[in-house]
Formats: sequence, C-alpha cells, structure tokens
Amino acid sequence: MLDRSIGEFSRFAVIALGCAILGFSTGRWLPTIALGLAVYLGWVLWQQSRFNRWLANGRRGPAPTAFGVWGDIYDDFYRLQRRHRREKQKLHTMLRRVQDSTSALREGIVALEDDGNLAWWNPAAGELLSLRPEDAGQPLINFVREPGFVSYMQQQGRREPLTLPAPGNDARILQMEVTRYGRDEALVIVRDVTRLHNLEQMRRDFVANVSHELRTPLTVIAGYLETLEGSGQAPQGWQRPLAQMLDQTQRMTSLVNDLLLLARLETSERNSGREQIPVRELMERVAGEARGLSAGRHQISVECLQDATLTGDATELHSAFANLALNAVKYSPAGGPIQLRWWVDSRGGHFSVQDSGIGIDPIHIPRLTERFYRVDAGRSRDSGGTGLGLAIVKHVLLRHSGELGVDSTPGRGSTFTLHFPPSKLSTAASA
Repeated sequence: MLDRSIGEFSRFAVIALGCAILGFSTGRWLPTIALGLAVYLGWVLWQQSRFNRWLANGRRGPAPTAFGVWGDIYDDFYRLQRRHRREKQKLHTMLRRVQDSTSALREGIVALEDDGNLAWWNPAAGELLSLRPEDAGQPLINFVREPGFVSYMQQQGRREPLTLPAPGNDARILQMEVTRYGRDEALVIVRDVTRLHNLEQMRRDFVANVSHELRTPLTVIAGYLETLEGSGQAPQGWQRPLAQMLDQTQRMTSLVNDLLLLARLETSERNSGREQIPVRELMERVAGEARGLSAGRHQISVECLQDATLTGDATELHSAFANLALNAVKYSPAGGPIQLRWWVDSRGGHFSVQDSGIGIDPIHIPRLTERFYRVDAGRSRDSGGTGLGLAIVKHVLLRHSGELGVDSTPGRGSTFTLHFPPSKLSTAASA
C-alpha cells in the first residue's frame, strides 16, 4: 500500500512538473498547471465512477481495467472475486454431497430454524412425516400434532428419543430425537420403529398371557401341596419332597406375579396416577415388611428427615420401595444394619436403602435393572429372588419421572437411591 501511494504521488508530481515546464515555455504557466491538475482530477473521478458502477451492479463480470493505483485496486478486487467464487463453488459442492448422502439415509433428517420452522428435510423424512415442498418455513409442530411432542421440543439438554404414531397413520410408529446446534437451530432424526415396536408388543403380550395362564394351575398345585403337607396323611418320607415342591411352587408364583406386574407397567400409560401418598407412612409399612422377612436377624431403622407427599400410584411406589428394602434383607448377613432414609432438597425427594451386604462389583451395576440379570445366580436362588425386582423398580421410576442411583463397594455394602423430581412431591408444610 505504501509503494502504491509513493507511485501515485510520483505520477502526480511528474504531471505537475510537466505542466509547469509547458507553462513557463508558453509564458502561461498558471493556466497550464490548472488545466493539467483538472485533467488529472477528472481522470480520478472517472475511474471512481467506473468502480462505483461496477460495485452497484453487484460486481458482475470482471473488474474494470486501468493503470496506476486504480489498476492495482481493480486487480485486488479481481483476485478477491476469483477466491470468493472458488470458495462458493467448494461450499456448493460440499453442501450437495451432504444433501446427497442424507438423501440416501433410511432415517429421516429434518433441519429446523431457530424458531422451529422447517428449513430442509431429506426424502425419508418427507415420506415418514408426510411433508411436501410447499411446507418449508412452517413450524414442525403443525405436522406432528402429538400432545407430548410440543413439550418434548421445548425441553433443554439431553433427552431420550420420543416414540409416537406417524402423522396420519397410527399403524406406523416413529422414534424422534432432537439435537440442538448453532444458535438454537435443531436437527430432528426420525426413525421408523414399527417392526421393533410390534415385536416388543408381541413379547409383552406373550409374557402377560403365559403368566396369566400359569397363575391358575400354580394356585391349584400350591393348594393341594399345602393340604397334603398339613394333613399329616402323606406317605412316610414324603414330608421333605412336599416341602420342596411347595417352596418351588411359591417361588414360581412369585415369578409369575412379578412378570404380570412388569407387563402391566410396560403396557400402561407412561405417566403414573395422581394419588397423594405420605412418604413416612409408606416407609413405615415397608420397614414392617422388611422386619417380618428378617425375623429379627437385622437392625432395620427408618429415618425421614422431612416428611413429604408423593404424587403417583400407591401400589407401584410401594412395590419399588419394598423391592429395595427386601433385597437389602435378603443380601445382608445376620446382624447387619439396614437403613431406610428419606430427604428433600432443591433437586427433589430421595429415598435410599443402605445395607451391609457383600456389595456389588462396579462392572455389574449398569446391568442390574435388566430382567433376570443376577450378580450371583446361586446366591439369588437361595434367597428366593426372581431376578425382576430391580426391573420393576426401573419401570416404576420411569412412570414417576424418577431415576435410580446405585452406590456400592464390594465388601462394604450397597446404597440404592430413588430420586424423584420436585414436581412429584410436596412437603408436609405446603400440603
């Protein structure tokens, strides 16, 4: 830039000197110099006018040609123009590749603007959500009218995918997941999970039907075994086999009952009931059941730091609380302390069961809520467990917007905690 300024100043000085020499030779130096400077100024203004017209025309076509400082300016703009065209072409190529690749996906991809309006979608999303080209710019919630979808879109942070019927076709089940990026833009991924949903429904129906059909014959068998065992008329030497058969029948009955409960939790509505359950009374009832199972072998204490009322289904919450308390009795050695504790803080209400058992290795904790998963199969059979207790707890918490926390160290016992959001409880004072 400095070299250009010096060059233009030199050119201006040469013109002024030439005009001065011509003026002295003709004897009219002042008009000659003025005329030379006017011609130079007119040339500068003409080049500026050409430059302004080129800019006003949207810089279409090549930049004008000139010499001097204006030629350098035109050359710089020409280079910038070429670089911009190359970058624009590169961006178009990349965008076309992204669109081609997303168009080939079986999952639907929908790009939303910061106001939730449709910006772009691939063919799969158009087919799954019945979108047409003229729908661009409209809110997505105009086309997905499921009541829970609006609140799902308004949630912040990481969210689990939402499963809902396809717009206009209840037989098709979609799974939708929202990812936020940029300045409140969003990317919605839509998957067709109809086949998986139907398979899962078939599995649930099968388990529920088989469990229900097993219930009646098990009740009959258990009744006859109890009659034979208590009548004293059983053949000599049959007392032990009858006791074992009755024990296994009762164990099978517990398994069937748990399967039926789990099936009901999975097939019913996601949100739980609206009953008001006093937590202190629920804890005392659960502690009484745990003391009955323990038969004095454990020290069971109840600590309720702040009484509250939980909103939900009383039977389901009792099942979740009792499963944790009875598991603590089953897996704790005789004489060990077991503490049932409830407290409330800014994050909500929390119910914990702390035992003094053998503890759980950290590698097993992520799978504890799976059906029939056992850390120690032999020990679970000896304790009479069905392997479904924590699965039931997980589904009860899902229906009550809660979470399960597990803190365990091998050899030092375990602490299972149920976390409930503030929306599910009210303190005794406010109630």
